[in-house]
Amino acid sequence: MNKYKFRRKALIILEDGTIFYGKSAGFEGLSFGELCFNTGMTGYQEIFTDPSYNGQLMVMTNAHIGNYGAVKNEIESDSVKIAGLICKNFSFFHSRYGSAESLQDFLNKNKIVCISDVDTRALVSYIRDNGFMNAVISTESNPDIKKLKLQLKKIPSMAGLELASNVSTKEPYFYGNKLSKYKVAVLDLGVKMNILRNLSKRNCYLKVFPHSSSFNDMNEWAPDAYFISNGPGDPEPLENAINVTKKILDTGKPLFGICLGHQVIALANNIKTYKMKNGHRGINHPVINLSTGKGEITSQNHGFAINKKDTEKNKNIEVTHMHLNDNTIAGIRLKDKNCFSVQYHPEASAGPHDSSYLFDDFISMIT
Repeated sequence: MNKYKFRRKALIILEDGTIFYGKSAGFEGLSFGELCFNTGMTGYQEIFTDPSYNGQLMVMTNAHIGNYGAVKNEIESDSVKIAGLICKNFSFFHSRYGSAESLQDFLNKNKIVCISDVDTRALVSYIRDNGFMNAVISTESNPDIKKLKLQLKKIPSMAGLELASNVSTKEPYFYGNKLSKYKVAVLDLGVKMNILRNLSKRNCYLKVFPHSSSFNDMNEWAPDAYFISNGPGDPEPLENAINVTKKILDTGKPLFGICLGHQVIALANNIKTYKMKNGHRGINHPVINLSTGKGEITSQNHGFAINKKDTEKNKNIEVTHMHLNDNTIAGIRLKDKNCFSVQYHPEASAGPHDSSYLFDDFISMIT
């Protein structure tokens, strides 16, 4: 129980100078990044390993984090992708059948700075009122606050930041059964493992290509269809991915995009994107399917969105899904191509499976 009684004081400094205090719960040191929050009550391990969170300081709104430890197969990439963790109550002890280690060991192994005992309600409320901003976590003894504020000013804004290169595979690789019926080429901007699992179990053999791959690189494999993945950062700097998307559309072959891939498809069709004040991050976001009129509870993780006016002006674009909280566009379809995309995560992990039918819709376009 000593870990609860004798933990080093820690703090979070926001770029506007606001300070929140807590205690160290993980790897000791400093961590800089954009502050964001997730409302999920489960699935923290999947969230921490999601490549879309690369370089961000994660505030978990659930009161207890770490109570069920860490499990080997509940990961969405090969390492933790968040820059740091902020929570209220951190559990140093865990209880779950099959857990491989405690969350503290998992975070320490990945050298992730963590601060607990933070008033996360106040912090999230502050972010909602003032928008996402950069911050620094310090678990160092006697931190120099003035120096940290100067360092924080040098951290670039997420707007205009290309981060896909940080998380994309460096070399092409294959996933699934070679004898599967369909071949799908995946442009990896930060793909989650559960997307690959969902495509693979639908009789797809996948070749995953680096973000910098050319259309010729992908087309030489002679795929039946293409997929553009999720990922972190601003979509607008991804000029190569946008150009590749245009060439994929010219082939007429099926194309499906999720999250960042959705934004890239929009940009390839002259629809601009913008940085949201708060973004959508959680596993309970309501979306309506405009074709069926049915509501879906979805898993979402994005800080950018596509421009609604540009989308509605484009006569070749049909809006298929809308976010019910703020009326932002959550899905589109091209009228003259076999192409559709969504702003949310039908593969979930963590989250509900209301939208998993979208993978079936993609397969139906190939057959």
